[in-house]
Parts: sequence; C-alpha cells; structure tokens
Amino acid sequence: MKTISIQTEYIALGQFLKLADCIATGGQAKSFLQETEITVNGAPENRRGRKLYAGDLVRVAGCGDFRVERN
Repeated sequence: MKTISIQTEYIALGQFLKLADCIATGGQAKSFLQETEITVNGAPENRRGRKLYAGDLVRVAGCGDFRVERN
C-alpha cells in the first residue's frame, strides 16, 4: 500500500488521482472515473470532487492501493 501525503485538510479525488500518478493531467479525471473501478474505504466512488481525508483508504483498479496521510 502506497501513502499519499497531503498538506491540507482534504484532497479531491480528481486531484488525488493525479498525485498518485494514476492519471497524467487533471483533465483526464472525469473519463478515468467513468472507466475505472475505484473504492474509498470499501465503497464504490466515481465523483471527481469526493473529499478524501487523512486515514482514507483508496483502491484504484490497475493503479494500486493508497492511504491518505496528512503531513
């Protein structure tokens, strides 16, 4: 499991995908979310603006498992 560190209280799922190197640009987030199975804390998620907080577990099919951590 990889750890993604954030400096703020939360990060949007679209920004998170870029930070986790699952997508190259933020513009790819919408189509990526429609085509890829993503879960947040075990629940399916496809909203680009979903807020992720420290301690959240994110699984991205084909990209890996991640834990959000506040720096």
